[in-house]
Amino acid sequence: MKHSLFISDLHLSADRPEVLSAFVEFLVTTAAHAEALYILGDLFEYWAGDDDLDDPFNRQVVAALASLRAGGTALYLMHGNRDFLMGKALASACGAHLLPDTSLIDLHGTPTLLMHGDTLCTDDTAYMAFRAQVRDPQWQQAFLAQPLPQRKAQIEQLREQSRLAQRQKTAEIMDVNAESVINTLRQRNYPRLIHGHTHRPALHVLEIDGCLCERWVLPDWYEQGGYLRCDEQGCAAIKI
Repeated sequence: MKHSLFISDLHLSADRPEVLSAFVEFLVTTAAHAEALYILGDLFEYWAGDDDLDDPFNRQVVAALASLRAGGTALYLMHGNRDFLMGKALASACGAHLLPDTSLIDLHGTPTLLMHGDTLCTDDTAYMAFRAQVRDPQWQQAFLAQPLPQRKAQIEQLREQSRLAQRQKTAEIMDVNAESVINTLRQRNYPRLIHGHTHRPALHVLEIDGCLCERWVLPDWYEQGGYLRCDEQGCAAIKI
């Protein structure tokens, strides 16, 4: 039966080679049999720009994805909050399509909304302000104009600031806002929703205006990892 797979929040980096190994095994043994693989953000711990494609670790990731695509599995990439600078050169090297955040697709007969998920976390006003800043095209142009080592140093500083800030935030603030979810689904005519970002894998079934909507939250790959498998009969969460 034709099926599609969804993953997010792998946060791949050279500091965690075991995750890359698990990811490559997943691509070869599982994703290779799927019609499509959707990566809904934060594939990388961070992405400093497409001129970092020559980095040895990044080359390994790109080669694994390109091999999957060459085998016939369609590949879709969505920006996350860590790798929003992924660009056309990276997508081309992988053979992937860059998907807008948000994207409404027909998934084996069911309207399905795909998001990274961070835009639903509207209670975290400090993050939302930061997100607006770094997603501004002028900010990105100025940032990418800097030398690559300088960009990486700035990203490391931002990551440390983020870690410190998260310690001061409640778990509720960093989760999705219920009204934001409802409004998003209502505006899109009550589709199924698949997203990542919160690292709280679960299936939530919501009744909105008399319509039942599934909200699938994808797992991160820090402790174990996993993916969502969807076909014409529905979706199932599967652990690695």
